[in-house]
Amino acid sequence: MISGRQKSSRSLASPSSSRFVTETVNGSHNFVIKGYSLAKGIGVGKHIASENFTVGGFQWAIYFYPDGKNPEDNSAYVSVFIALASEGTDVRALFELTLVDQGPNGKHKVHSHFDRSLESGPYTLKYRGSMWGYKRFFRRTLLESSSFLKDDCLKINCTVGVVVSAIDSSRLHSIHVPDSDIGDHFGMLLENEEGSDVTFNVCGERFHAHKLVLAARSPLFEKEFFDGMKEENHDVVVTDTDPKVFKALLHFIYTDNLIEDEELSDASSLCMSSLSDGLAAKLLAASDKYGLPRLRLMCESVLCKIMSVNSVAIILALADRYRAMDLKSVCLKFAAENLVAVMESDGFEYLKENCPLLQSELLKTVAGCDEELSGGEKTRSVWGQFSDGGDTNDRSVRQRTWENGGERSQSIWVPLSDGGDARGRSRSRSPRQDD
Repeated sequence: MISGRQKSSRSLASPSSSRFVTETVNGSHNFVIKGYSLAKGIGVGKHIASENFTVGGFQWAIYFYPDGKNPEDNSAYVSVFIALASEGTDVRALFELTLVDQGPNGKHKVHSHFDRSLESGPYTLKYRGSMWGYKRFFRRTLLESSSFLKDDCLKINCTVGVVVSAIDSSRLHSIHVPDSDIGDHFGMLLENEEGSDVTFNVCGERFHAHKLVLAARSPLFEKEFFDGMKEENHDVVVTDTDPKVFKALLHFIYTDNLIEDEELSDASSLCMSSLSDGLAAKLLAASDKYGLPRLRLMCESVLCKIMSVNSVAIILALADRYRAMDLKSVCLKFAAENLVAVMESDGFEYLKENCPLLQSELLKTVAGCDEELSGGEKTRSVWGQFSDGGDTNDRSVRQRTWENGGERSQSIWVPLSDGGDARGRSRSRSPRQDD
């Protein structure tokens, strides 16, 4: 008899894999401070804040202290900090602050966590309002005699890298898919005019296009070209716009992008008197007429970037006229937060004469802004702008306002038409003295 042991065979499954990845999500913000000399003297520990910007799912802001943050320094240094401006707990991040040298040498002052080893790892911000930065960022006397300060202007660039970690169990190898280039192909179709079947005559300038493309993008063109009740039309005369605007309109319809134009890339160069006649405003009107919501948003974004105390009233009127609701909401909030200055602008006179209903909406927004502040947030009351010529301490103005809210709401507008000043006081009366 032959005896022995039989070997058992086991089949092995294909091994799986995973990896734990820690990396940073980076974003930058450029902060320009104009009128540095006027900002001095606001007091130690008081700052000028940039607009909030978003990186890694959190909001951030740059705080600049013209008189320094530390009382012990006796305003000998300016301070710069990056603050967590949204809710968050133990947010880990890397930071870089750059004071831009505006002279020919370009020797910027840089404080950076990036591209170097950190002994204790990234900086941790515990909660909203936590900051990282330098109390002694730059000695003031040296700053004011350096090329960092030019035309009373400082430029500070900030980069934030939020640390994120995740398990990546996807395949370790991937194939990159390039961005869509369909817009480039359709743009060539428009440029080459190949297969065009309709011609637009705009003030004597002719544009060749394709009915199917136009109809697919715009409900107005669809109705114009494919309404069974209408005769086929190969030549269309356009009388309500100019060639530059119509060319930009066709470019968007074919490519889904704004045309490259200096007026759109640097709309801030427009003077207030020409704002309503600018390319962005006219394209906003075209987006409303032809039913192009993405073009509307693009124009809203351009106009939003140039919004100021002097221009907000005109931009608000444009937004209301062409149903640009996002832009209108931003304008109302901005005007409410800067009400006194806006009411003294030429644009506000235009608003009074041409858009009286918008004044009621602005009042409601003012009331809403002040109501939000009643939660205890430490910021300037909107109504407080009317006390003592714009006193920022917001003493008891809010309480008095709500006790007699109806009378206060009415008094904002009336003095502008019967000799009052923009703060709601009659010019014949002496302004009361500061406390």
